Amino acid sequence: MRCFQVQLKSGKKRWECIADGPPHPSTGKRNQIARRGRTKGEAKQRVLDEIELQSAGLDRNASKHITFDAAANMWYETYSKSGKKNSTLLRRRKEIKSLNQYMAKQLITEVTHYLYQTTIDKLANDYAETTINGIHDCANQIFRFSIRNKWIKENPATDIVKPKKQKTVEQIKQDSINEKYFDRDELREFLTAASTYGLKYDKERFYALAFSGMRPGELCALQKHDLLFETNEIDISKTIYTETNNMKDYDLTPPKSYGSVRTINMEPFVMDMLKNVIHENDKHKMKYRKLIEGFHDKDFVFARQNGYPFYTIQLNIRMKRLLKKTSIKKHATPHIFRHTHISMMTEAGIDLPTIMERVGHEDAHTTMRIYTHVTKKMKRKAPEKLSNLYKEILQK
Repeated sequence: MRCFQVQLKSGKKRWECIADGPPHPSTGKRNQIARRGRTKGEAKQRVLDEIELQSAGLDRNASKHITFDAAANMWYETYSKSGKKNSTLLRRRKEIKSLNQYMAKQLITEVTHYLYQTTIDKLANDYAETTINGIHDCANQIFRFSIRNKWIKENPATDIVKPKKQKTVEQIKQDSINEKYFDRDELREFLTAASTYGLKYDKERFYALAFSGMRPGELCALQKHDLLFETNEIDISKTIYTETNNMKDYDLTPPKSYGSVRTINMEPFVMDMLKNVIHENDKHKMKYRKLIEGFHDKDFVFARQNGYPFYTIQLNIRMKRLLKKTSIKKHATPHIFRHTHISMMTEAGIDLPTIMERVGHEDAHTTMRIYTHVTKKMKRKAPEKLSNLYKEILQK
């Protein structure tokens, strides 16, 4: 790059820098880029910025032609290379699709704060608050990406107001911490129903979830070598992911975070149930591996007849069926067993750091809420326990 001072007609001096940019796309001829600035550094940076834009296939007036969906696609292309999990990438694509409903062909330079606020207001009518938070975060990243590329100067998502719906009495009740886990009687009732009315694998899966704190996807991803029967441990190092719920279309990916890779001790009773499952699987495999065309020999603990794993959607279906056999009124999904396990360990007097390590520390906020809630209930019962323990002394 060459830099030198030039004198303007007004008599003022400016720095000018010249460098070779990408060759002309159609002729292949040399393309020299010259920019001026008050300082040498300013002129040099302007040249570098222009080279970067042209290298990306854009010109200095690119912002005049870039629509929101084009900017979103370019951001996503970079974002998808950041090592994010497939489930995260899928969620981002859905969030972009939601934003594109109202802003797709709007020029990025014409997306104002008011336009974006209107978009969020409309989306809030169709989606839950947590979904809106995700959509807003996605838009924020797209706008910051556009600022870095000098397509826009300001972020239209700054100081946006996210609408909040007034909750009904029923919704407030559902948000209660009591709704997030089964108490001891509810757990006993559900597991009794699983043992009495459960279909194949129901009893074993729901017992394993309740006494391990595993996420449903981690349970579905378990393979034979993950069960350490000699030490009564389970090695949790992966989760299962699918976009289509097609049994042959799945990926085994790392769990939610590094802290989620863990080895946990299990109740011998549960491990004995799982050992029986493995024994039956091995017998089935020896008998049908050659008979079933395309048998999927990956040793999944909970597998279909052809060896392919089940997904969490099937767990949800089985759980809804069993809940109808109980008096439980909670709107529960298999994830409730994770929170139930936290409450079980809290009642057992296990400290919070140990609990978080065992469950893989997915949501410190929810874990803390359950831990605090159960601890308070235990404290309220403390005088009663003390009274029963020292009943004779108190009576005297």
